[in-house]
Amino acid sequence: MERKVYDEYVQILKEELIPAMGCTEPIAIAYAAALARKTLGCLPDAAAVKASPNIIKNVKSVVVPNTGGKRGIAAAASAGIVAGDADRELQVLTDVSKEEIVEIDKYMESVKCAVEQSDKPYIFDIQVSVSAKGHEAFAEIAGNHTNVIKISRDDEVLLSKEYSEKADVKHSDRSCLNVKDIVEFADTVSVDDIREVLKRQIEYNKAIAEEGLRNRWGANIGQIILKTQGDKVYDRAKAYAAAGSDARMNGCELPVVINSGSGNQGLTASLPVIIFAEELKASEEQLYRALAVSNLITIHLKTGIGPLSAYCGATSAGCGAAAGVSYLHGGRYYEIAHTVVNGLSINSGMICDGAKSSCAAKIASAIDAGLLGMQMQMNESQFYDGEGIVKKGIENTINNVSQVARDGMRETDKEIIRIMLER
Repeated sequence: MERKVYDEYVQILKEELIPAMGCTEPIAIAYAAALARKTLGCLPDAAAVKASPNIIKNVKSVVVPNTGGKRGIAAAASAGIVAGDADRELQVLTDVSKEEIVEIDKYMESVKCAVEQSDKPYIFDIQVSVSAKGHEAFAEIAGNHTNVIKISRDDEVLLSKEYSEKADVKHSDRSCLNVKDIVEFADTVSVDDIREVLKRQIEYNKAIAEEGLRNRWGANIGQIILKTQGDKVYDRAKAYAAAGSDARMNGCELPVVINSGSGNQGLTASLPVIIFAEELKASEEQLYRALAVSNLITIHLKTGIGPLSAYCGATSAGCGAAAGVSYLHGGRYYEIAHTVVNGLSINSGMICDGAKSSCAAKIASAIDAGLLGMQMQMNESQFYDGEGIVKKGIENTINNVSQVARDGMRETDKEIIRIMLER
């Protein structure tokens, strides 16, 4: 493999597979709020948040960790203002104490955080304004969860970055991603180059999945799968990923290693591969190589779609997971390409209507579709060119799905947001 491409793939994994506590959209609001408060230099007596519609959609119904079960934008912002550590970015609320949770309650009672829709055309935009003692501070994040584009105090601009929806805010070059090279990378990568990020993904994501299976969180989708469908490896693969989401969507304070900006996608891309590796008694090296496949294919599928849309990202991660499981079974480019095409054909179109308990069930559905796609391939069955959105060549099919999700479902996204905001 060309060294430049190899280095880009390693960098992509390091950029994407980072820890976050809680659903990443409310955590991004808490991060922006913590930045604004830090810039102000004292506890504000007024606060306001402007957020793009997709942010509002993803924050509306999910529990913010370390807030005593509170949901929504005002709770996320208040937690960031009162107790957030801005230096920890997506782990901004990790070290909140019980005493600080009480202070968050008091703050929300005394300061009503104003919330309104962003005036910017960005799909991902968070603006937090705070004030006290005659001073004001402002922080804005756009494009992705940690891309801070502006910080100011009074009339002094402390940070300002140009931002465009068309510009890639990541440092790595995602255009080099393709299934053939991803498989080659997995085969040839020095495991030491990816060990740290993947070991952390295994430890964090399995821990929250086990918590979701032990205790009652949300709709308990993971527990229900094991109770009603059985304990075979296919069932456990779905149950563990769903259980991780059960816990995460409902306020569990354990961190998750995310993928493509999403904890649910991080859980979906990793846990089925981990469970199958245990079942197959794969070596640690085989597991790391299979996780490289699952994570990079998930990122590849999501890159053309964008960070937030009406297309449920679990679909991409479910196909990525199935690709990783296929790799564990000895599958390489041919087998993995057909697995991904089959999986995309089955489940593409599942909508994203915000972060909430039902995400766990969608994860189970996405993994089921991906694994069915793999089983089809193993039994020499496939979907062919011209059948719906399938086009000859894996990359052509991926491009078709990206076009449907990014462009075709734009009006669907607006309608979903309209319905949610009417409530």
